[in-house]
Amino acid sequence: MTGVGKDRRLVAVFAAAITIGAGLVGVTVVAPTAHAATKYNVLFDDGHAETAGNADWIISTSMPDPLAQNSSPSVETDWTGALSSWGVALQKTGSYSLKTTTSALTYGTSASLDLSNFNEVVIDEPNTLFTAAEKTALMNFVKNGGGLFLISDHTGSDRNNDGYDSPAIINDLMTNNTVDSTDPFGFSVDLLNIASGTPKAISDSTNPVLNGSFGTVTGSDFYNGTTFTLTPADNSAVKGLLYRSGYSGNTGAFFVTSGFGSGKVAIWGDSSDVDDGTGQSGNTLYDGWNDTTATNAALALNATAWLAGASGSTSTASASASASASASTSASASASASASASPTSTGSCASSQLLGNPGFETGSASPWTASTSSNIYSGTKEPARTGSYDAWLDGYGTTTTNTLSQSVTLPSGCSSYALSFYLHIDTAETTTSTAYDTLKVQLLNSSGTVLSTLATYSNLNAASGYTQRSFSLASYAGQTVTLKFTGAEDSVDQTSFVLDDTALNVG
Repeated sequence: MTGVGKDRRLVAVFAAAITIGAGLVGVTVVAPTAHAATKYNVLFDDGHAETAGNADWIISTSMPDPLAQNSSPSVETDWTGALSSWGVALQKTGSYSLKTTTSALTYGTSASLDLSNFNEVVIDEPNTLFTAAEKTALMNFVKNGGGLFLISDHTGSDRNNDGYDSPAIINDLMTNNTVDSTDPFGFSVDLLNIASGTPKAISDSTNPVLNGSFGTVTGSDFYNGTTFTLTPADNSAVKGLLYRSGYSGNTGAFFVTSGFGSGKVAIWGDSSDVDDGTGQSGNTLYDGWNDTTATNAALALNATAWLAGASGSTSTASASASASASASTSASASASASASASPTSTGSCASSQLLGNPGFETGSASPWTASTSSNIYSGTKEPARTGSYDAWLDGYGTTTTNTLSQSVTLPSGCSSYALSFYLHIDTAETTTSTAYDTLKVQLLNSSGTVLSTLATYSNLNAASGYTQRSFSLASYAGQTVTLKFTGAEDSVDQTSFVLDDTALNVG
């Protein structure tokens, strides 16, 4: 949706051939079969000026529970908000529980609207920056299995005149957080204002976002919006699903999906595509939801289902697990354990610690593979947490890449697959905003293909002492995987990544 004072194209809704599907008027949407026993919890954000200016990005004026406005909605006007069609369509399936938060986003607290209680969070055109704590919460929520649905708008759409619009705010989330600031999702928001156009869907009959229970997606529209640039080298899970005319590959993507840790991410380039033209009195709204030249409703609903775990996975390895809200209720904001359920298996499991030479106390790397023998260190410059030895990667102050890896076979049938290690980072970098030196923690298959980037740390995470980091590898039960640490340092100002007391406990 355009900013105040900008011209917009108002989409006409043709009265002829009105089709009602999933409680929507003016667009054909196939309603999925209701499964009342299964509830996918979706949180809509209204804590970042989503109703500033002409915007009205809420499912209902009743918050946190839209059912307080109408407990059995059948049409979009039963709830008040420009996203009411979206909310009503989900509510009518019987499979979703919807809430709206106006407070700061948290993860791992006892609050009822804490992200740990939800499978998915929808953030439609935020107009205030996320705080540092909110960015940590969002990134950990996704890393541990949650679904994040971001909707951007065009550059210059600063509705509350605070100097920040949604492209800048979303880019800040991905480049200035304490969890992973090195292009974690594999895409960035382009600083563009595209007034009109008809992005088309790629051909992929197996993709659950393009071909889901709510219908088939063929195309969308620009009503002043933007696109995204993809960087698959940073995240192989990233995938463009709709593209601006004349674009393909890594540029001009209008709708993108990706994965991070065990979770999933989707982003859309224009907020007006989910606007249903209804809302609070006095707002100038544009009915992209019911636009008969596009399939915006099906795209929004299919993507919601995929992110919440209600529909099938895509082929991206990083997006293979959905959130389990009950499993993550007690997670702390800094926890790294996956919230996805452990796989079922008929195999047996003997409790054991699987990593060889976990504390490096043999004085050599084996069975680890290290880039250099000097990576295994004993001394006072970077002292071990326990014992005499640790693994010291980088710290040269020159362009350097150090690696440390070990292959391990995960048995089937265990209830827990807990990877942990202690990490100490010190640095000579003085910046508080730029990750110049990084440590990636990844899982690879036997062919060397990255299955998942569990975390990325940097000079921004420097601190005194060691901090334990923990992850669940339950999604890889029954597989042989390689745990790999890759430290990359730029040409000036050293950063040391020091590891000790590793463990991979199953049981």
